[in-house]
Amino acid sequence: MKFLVNLVVCIGVVLGVVALTVLPWIALLALALVLALWMAFTRRGQQTWSVTKVGIATIPQRFGSASVVVIGIAGVVGVLVALLAMGAGFKATLQQTGTDDTVVVMRAGANAESNSVLMHDTVVQIEQTTGVLKNAQGQPIASAELVVIASLAKKSSGLDANATFRGVGPGVWDLRPNVKIIAGRKFKPGLRELDVGKGAFDQFSNLSLGSTLTLNNQTWTVVGQFDSGDAYNSELWGDADIVASTYRRGDSVTDVTVKLTSADAFDVFKAALVANPQLKVDAKTTHAYFSAQSEGLDKLIRIIGTTIAAIMAIGAIFGALNTMYAAIAVRAREIATLRAIGFRGLPVVVSVMLETMLLALLGGVLGAAIAWLLFDNYTVSTLGQNFSQVVFAFKVTPELALSGLKWALAIGLIGGLFPALRAARIPVTTALREL
Repeated sequence: MKFLVNLVVCIGVVLGVVALTVLPWIALLALALVLALWMAFTRRGQQTWSVTKVGIATIPQRFGSASVVVIGIAGVVGVLVALLAMGAGFKATLQQTGTDDTVVVMRAGANAESNSVLMHDTVVQIEQTTGVLKNAQGQPIASAELVVIASLAKKSSGLDANATFRGVGPGVWDLRPNVKIIAGRKFKPGLRELDVGKGAFDQFSNLSLGSTLTLNNQTWTVVGQFDSGDAYNSELWGDADIVASTYRRGDSVTDVTVKLTSADAFDVFKAALVANPQLKVDAKTTHAYFSAQSEGLDKLIRIIGTTIAAIMAIGAIFGALNTMYAAIAVRAREIATLRAIGFRGLPVVVSVMLETMLLALLGGVLGAAIAWLLFDNYTVSTLGQNFSQVVFAFKVTPELALSGLKWALAIGLIGGLFPALRAARIPVTTALREL
């Protein structure tokens, strides 16, 4: 019989944890409302509220042990939210890069620009394909681009890191109108001049206006700084022909980006590429291309973050168990007296659970607030799919904070249930003799 009871308790814990972590917040709020109505309008519920008020009133007297629960859960939530905010920031930066009416065309089978090579004849055919928008002069709005890696010193450590050096065509400014020069000027075609992204300027040394860089044994001058508000902020831009000459790439490029007449023209454009037997290329909208780049790292960060948080949560659960067992021991006579005058076990169990989950919620709010204060919009860089640094900012969203609070409540559920059951099961005569 005891085994069956324990089995039911374990199943109840699992179901409770799953419900807290999976159910949407509106469902959890609905459950909280049902609990509040039960406590307000039923006899057992009113008894529960009476016991709960006494327990909450004694928390200041147990400040040291109660703070163990709060701080432990705050640590779990803070670490979880901070790590997930890293993934959310990286994903947001890449997902807001590109549009549905611009298309990047690469060699067939290439999953990144750095793995692709296109020759000049191929570039010309791509730019003349049906669906490409033309400017007032009748020229296709396109940019044949060459992506290479430049080694630059990071401001934070002084160590070298990979930066994306993108050679772009003259049509790039019409192709990406969101890119704005915020200091200096645009580079001049035919010269070894650079425009650097705002993110790259913040992360790497020696990128201020007028600075010179040695890239592949050639001297380049920084003449401008741009802000695109997306992943291009991490890059250095120069004339594609001069980049190709510097890196001995001949007349090859890594990809061609074109602007379509509309987003609806993508299928027609792609079908025309497929129908051309001289072309062996793949085409994706720039929005789809950059969004796909974020998926792998975001998934990895979520796995790592959840694993670390789960390990920390085990420690927080033991802290909550010790705290609540100690609280039950201190209040043994009080609980026994309540049961002796007619209080059933259910109000005692629910009251202990409410007290624990209140402390857990407080810890969750504290952890989420610390993560938001320390990490929201905190700028870092990490390796992207081209094996170069992508600059992005942590993004502590309300959804991540609420997810952290769910974790806190789940920890509180596990940490409070077993002490609550002990409080309800202990014989009244035994409890009256304690303390």
